[in-house]
Amino acid sequence: MALSFTSPDVLAVLFAAIGYLLWKLYRFLAIVYASPLRVLPGPPSPSLVYGNLKQMFATEGTTLPDQWFEQYGKCFVDHEFFMTPRLWTIDPLALNHVLTHESDYARPEVNLRDLANTLGKGILFVRGDKHRQQRRIMNPAFGPMQVRDLTEIFVRKSNELRDYWVHATKAGPTVINVNADLSKMTLDVIGQAGFGYDFNALNLEGKPTELSIAFRKLFVSTSSGQTSALGYLTSWFPFLAIIPSKRRREISSAAAVIRRIGLQLVAERKAAILRDASEKHKDGIERKDLKGRDLLTLLIRANMAKDVPENQRLSDEDVLGQIPTFLLAGHETTATASTWALYALSQRPDIQQKLREELLSVDTDTPTMDELNALPYLDAVVRETLRLHSPITFLVREAKRDDVIPLSEPFTDCYGKVHKEIRVAKGNKVALPVIAMHRLKEIWGEDAMEFKPERWQQPPEEISAIPGVWSHLLTFIGGPRACIGYRFSLVELKAILFSILRGFEFEMPIPLEEYQIKTAPLQRLSVRSAPEKGWQLPLLVKPYKGTA
Repeated sequence: MALSFTSPDVLAVLFAAIGYLLWKLYRFLAIVYASPLRVLPGPPSPSLVYGNLKQMFATEGTTLPDQWFEQYGKCFVDHEFFMTPRLWTIDPLALNHVLTHESDYARPEVNLRDLANTLGKGILFVRGDKHRQQRRIMNPAFGPMQVRDLTEIFVRKSNELRDYWVHATKAGPTVINVNADLSKMTLDVIGQAGFGYDFNALNLEGKPTELSIAFRKLFVSTSSGQTSALGYLTSWFPFLAIIPSKRRREISSAAAVIRRIGLQLVAERKAAILRDASEKHKDGIERKDLKGRDLLTLLIRANMAKDVPENQRLSDEDVLGQIPTFLLAGHETTATASTWALYALSQRPDIQQKLREELLSVDTDTPTMDELNALPYLDAVVRETLRLHSPITFLVREAKRDDVIPLSEPFTDCYGKVHKEIRVAKGNKVALPVIAMHRLKEIWGEDAMEFKPERWQQPPEEISAIPGVWSHLLTFIGGPRACIGYRFSLVELKAILFSILRGFEFEMPIPLEEYQIKTAPLQRLSVRSAPEKGWQLPLLVKPYKGTA
């Protein structure tokens, strides 16, 4: 029987839909116009639609937040889409509160929903009990012993990059876009160390693999750091997701390839683990047997251990969801960090040579993790790179409930009233200014903007207030959601610098002013005169004469 638009059932659905939309609209307007954050000072918004976002991403350099902190104090508010307020703070007590209350301050829905639905619910995209379950199972795979075993891969691939540049400089010093080659090398590393897959990105004659092509498409589609107005509205009104977009189609297409190959990799690893246990006549697998060739094998082995209760194990879908997570989190951030290290060292040939001399004092080109970690100046250069040039410039968290954020210092609001805490409402965003915290003069001194590895010989006591998981820096953040793979990333970065600085000298072939930096969640370099080439760091690469 046909339904008319006046039938009770249809009217009920229409009223329910209208009610839902009105409730969502009310919640949105409450966050914008009734937020307790409205009393905080902050920069004026040049756009009612984009707030300060276009201003942020269009401004050259990464110092705009620093300027606002200097002007408005340690806590201020800027605006996102449609004048939605966003809190920025460099108060260490406030940062610690946000980072340690991960259930109350999660990644914004606008950043998660599409990726989680498309890529699977890996550890980056889940929260609460699900995140704790995944982290409990995955933690052993990223422990010191496991990273020590993976160091051979880091060093081997770093030496392949060295050989790649030996070939490129056969005729003499050559200008090379080091960022592109470092990206290829770290993709090879995460393929091998992550799940035993050969991308062969550094192969001079090889063709890109199917997974490599899919990942490149995925990364280009997800790495800009900017969210469209439509994406923001979709987080409030999910039915808008039916509107087709090129970005969504590209992500879905790439994710389908990653899923298909990922299922094959998971099945192969499980079969190999069971076969190994059978051959050794073992009655099941225990977590103490945690050895494997790659992170995926380690994860599956840990998940299959008989001493893990059934209700704590990850499903195959959860395990599969870690593959794009490994790719997204473990690839480009290390490539970007090593690019920034070369950028800094190319400006300071004295530091570059001092580091090279330390590296050449090691009598092998295949060092172990312990040998890399025993090099104090290499360690200082890595720390200083990740302080001054942290790949992640800021992170955003969204309040999941009304809350009060404590402060170590009071602030004065727009009406002259002094506050010792900040009230936030459910849905308010909080920006965690990683790089601004790393160059705060009251913590790091007047030379905070200088690349100075020697500062780590006796770091300032004030950094102990910074709630980071490593070295009192926010590079790998802190709290329950601190980067699980930070040891992996640090040893890989040291291996890269060890191999290439022993073999080459690096100089800037163009004036420093030609290099351009933009504020974005992942900061990268480009060349002012060649914007069509995208992110790049061209350097003059010269074979080091002392290595003959």
